[in-house]
Amino acid sequence: MNSVYGLIGEKLAHSFSPHIHSLLLQELNLIGNYCLYETDKEALPLLISQLKESGVKGVNVTIPYKVEIMRYMDQLSDSVKKIGSVNTVSFSENSIKGYNTDYDGFKMMLDYFNISLKGQRCVVLGTGGASKSVIQSLSDSGVESILIVSRKELKQKKDYSGFEIVSYQQLSSIKKDVIVNCTPCGMHPAVNASPVSLEQIHGAEICIDLIYNPSQTLFMKMADSLNIKNFNGLYMLVGQAVRAQEIWNNISINPDVVERIYRKVSLQATL
Repeated sequence: MNSVYGLIGEKLAHSFSPHIHSLLLQELNLIGNYCLYETDKEALPLLISQLKESGVKGVNVTIPYKVEIMRYMDQLSDSVKKIGSVNTVSFSENSIKGYNTDYDGFKMMLDYFNISLKGQRCVVLGTGGASKSVIQSLSDSGVESILIVSRKELKQKKDYSGFEIVSYQQLSSIKKDVIVNCTPCGMHPAVNASPVSLEQIHGAEICIDLIYNPSQTLFMKMADSLNIKNFNGLYMLVGQAVRAQEIWNNISINPDVVERIYRKVSLQATL
């Protein structure tokens, strides 16, 4: 039986997800297609309904709908209730359930690159759905502090109660060990953009960019120039995709598969 999966987002031409899931399906000896579903916010509820009715097995969700899509779920996983965003949806005959596998993917990435965040002062750029997963992961990793940087710091204080939110203008004077970019700033095709300046990342020890296309963003290049360790979000993307397939097909996938797919996609991304 040919199963259908996909990705919902606003602009998807840059996405590596179809290729990653194609490789995954081959690894798992499963027959299926992974499609891209670009949509605007107003059409999102109709799209969800149409996908369920047409027999789509599951979809991933990306910018800017990870929070918005929650209202159209019949059920939410425990992790979603804790985190507050959905990036994976599973369709069944009687229900639409939302999950968060970004959390798992981010944790896999930290483990793969031997990044220990215990006792670290962490700065998260952005307040979208991806940042919610990262903030929860950082909280569970025993960091010393989490500071959120937003262009709309006053507006976000209600959604992020318990965390300090500052403006980008304040970032230069703040002591930080780790910076995680959860914004789309610098993503293909706007590759000459960065959410922060060279001065603003000075003093950090690790910079993580959830963007994976391009493989080295301007944010990462600036970190390089300051001899700051830096990583992109490709391993996280592969990790969350593997976890999504586990959910959609009710299976357990060997961790070695994540590394094999990551190496293949990483090699192709740099060609």
